[in-house]
Amino acid sequence: MSSAVAPAVRPPNILVFLVDDMGWQDTSVPFHAQETPLNRRYHTPAMARLASGGVKFTQAYCACVCSPSRVSLLTGLNAARHRVTNWTMHRDRATDAKHAVIVPPEWNVNGISLDPATPRAVCAPTLPGLLRRVGYRTIHVGKAHFGAEDTPGADPLNLGFDVNVAGHAAGGPGSYLSEQGFSGVWRKADRYWDIPGLDKYHGTGTFLTEALTREALAEMDRAVRDQCPFFLYMSHYAVHVPFAPDPRFIQRYRDAGLDETEAQYAALIEGMDKSLGDLLDALDRHGIGDNTLVLFLSDNGGLSAHGRGGPPHTHNAPLSSGKGSAHEGGIRVPMLVRWPGVTAPASVCDHYTTVEDILPTLLEVGGAAGRLAVLPPGDGRSLVPLLRRADAAWPAARPLFWHYPNIWGPTGPGLGPFSAIRAGAWKLIDYHADRRFELFNVVEDISETTNRLSDSPATARALAEQLSDWFRQVGAQMPGDRTTGHLVPLPDAALAAAAGGGAPGRPTRIA
Repeated sequence: MSSAVAPAVRPPNILVFLVDDMGWQDTSVPFHAQETPLNRRYHTPAMARLASGGVKFTQAYCACVCSPSRVSLLTGLNAARHRVTNWTMHRDRATDAKHAVIVPPEWNVNGISLDPATPRAVCAPTLPGLLRRVGYRTIHVGKAHFGAEDTPGADPLNLGFDVNVAGHAAGGPGSYLSEQGFSGVWRKADRYWDIPGLDKYHGTGTFLTEALTREALAEMDRAVRDQCPFFLYMSHYAVHVPFAPDPRFIQRYRDAGLDETEAQYAALIEGMDKSLGDLLDALDRHGIGDNTLVLFLSDNGGLSAHGRGGPPHTHNAPLSSGKGSAHEGGIRVPMLVRWPGVTAPASVCDHYTTVEDILPTLLEVGGAAGRLAVLPPGDGRSLVPLLRRADAAWPAARPLFWHYPNIWGPTGPGLGPFSAIRAGAWKLIDYHADRRFELFNVVEDISETTNRLSDSPATARALAEQLSDWFRQVGAQMPGDRTTGHLVPLPDAALAAAAGGGAPGRPTRIA
């Protein structure tokens, strides 16, 4: 008798396609209940193609700015826990703007570090590192922004990636134009912003988005040739400022009557979408599309407070405000997932999710749960049940937490140092500078027009207590108040004081 051994099932390839500063409405794919004028402005056929084959998540959330979201994606930890609560830049230097009242805490200004002795370091297993341990080739292409300049976390090769193309400490591009060497010299910027590793494209007329796409395609080709499963983290610098005209697409938007800033922005969106389409085509060309999970999302809400054409705080309508804001326009992002044979085509998931869910999801997809002795603890939960059935049972009142005890700079709706919680339909925002609170039912009032604090005080108190208890559990850092010399109280104490409940507990003096 003879027996045949069945070949091992090859784990699925994983493509994470991350866009920088892309808003919930910056696409022709409607994430709202109905199509909007902004959906009709943009042209994203590749996103539509991805949505037609997978799940559209209508209520996906990230942190309010870039580095916190990126560190959360890699570690599965909430920003209040990993303490990279603002964007990183230079070693040992905070990036906070000046504020008349708030003194930011000693947050982790250096981002991810592999050295436990580094003060305030984030020393957690990373998604690429864990996937590499179970046999994946891990590839980083594009913007990194995980750690400050001249720190180990600035280089993705130190964070579990086998390959790094163009990723370094900077949070934006020097330039999108090869004629400018992808450098910020044209705007008299520090050479810190110059994108590394793309010298062969200088002076060729190749737009940055296209150069990165070509590099990603080449790395995919190598992985397929070497017959190894891959995790490709395609992280575009688009659509971050400073905008530039992509000559392949901009004329469409100029002809449509958009001002030059908005025409450049819309062309950046379309160029990003072409990149997605090129990668999807390559998966099909290699015959691996049916064994590849593709996850698309943005790192935070769309820019709107400055740098855009037209009135500020309007570019994510019907969502309020934009990047940096505690309002939905600052934290709600587009997210699509296609996993052939698992996700139902053109399905829609209205359960809310967060960036911390990505690590446990992809570890389960990659089979790490059965192949690693210990999985790292985290703040997210696997979305695989929702990939299998978009309407699967899910904790309806699962709490999500945001913590931004920092100063981004601009002012406007939802902007300023804040903490927030969403549980069920309700979201409570605690503004640190003036102990002001907002309570919204974001299901009934997606534009956050009506503060329900006065007519739903019990709900506000319950949310403040839940948020404060969680902050105590993870050791969240509260900022200081220059006017009192003490730390800003936790939300439950601050809300009690605001409601006339007396002093907000025993104050802690600023160190």
